[in-house]
Order: sequence, then structure tokens, then C-alpha cells
Amino acid sequence: QVRLVESGGGLVQPGGSLKLSCAASGRTFSSDSMGWFRQAPGKERELVGVISGIGSTYYTDSVQGRFTISRDNVKNTVYLQMNNLNAEDTAVYYCAADFTVATVAAVRYWGQGTRVTVSS
Repeated sequence: QVRLVESGGGLVQPGGSLKLSCAASGRTFSSDSMGWFRQAPGKERELVGVISGIGSTYYTDSVQGRFTISRDNVKNTVYLQMNNLNAEDTAVYYCAADFTVATVAAVRYWGQGTRVTVSS
């Protein structure tokens, strides 16, 4: 069974940094897109960033320049380095895998989510 397991969430002060990890099992995703979405309380799930099977990346405007997505195909793991965090980044962050377009409906596999809270 394919599973995506996120880790690394927690409480961080504004301006701080946090690194999330997503470990995949059950199959390799080396040739597939992987990415991160997030969902704040009372809001819809939204795209954070995507990394393709060949390593190209895309970020939503609100995190551009602050967040970096990367992957380690040997470990079948994707990462999200988050810098200069602010209160608007508070959300549950979800790992996603295997999709041709970066929309919620297109994602084949989801992780369970890890909570990130940015507060002083």
C-alpha cells in the first residue's frame, strides 16, 4: 500500500524556519511529481509547491522566495524548507504525490498532514 508520511511540523516564531519531510513507501516516485499543499482553518486546501520527476520546481506566489522544495529519490522522500515564516503560513501541511497538474483534484496520493503554527 502506498503511504506518504509527513514529519517536522510544530510551533515556530515569526521569522523562524522549519523543515518538513515526507517519506513515501509502497512504490517509487522518482519519475513522478511530488509536492506540498496546505490548509488553514476554515479555508480550502491550496498549493504550496511542486517538484517534478526531473527536479523542476514551482511555488505559489505567497511562499516564493521563502520556501524551497527538494527531493531525494534514493530515500523516496520530498522536503519543504520554510524560511521567514509568518502567521499566514499557519496551516496543516499535506504531502502529495503523482499528479499531472497541481490541483487538489488531480493528486493521487496524500499524506496525513503535519501542523505548522507560527506564533510569538
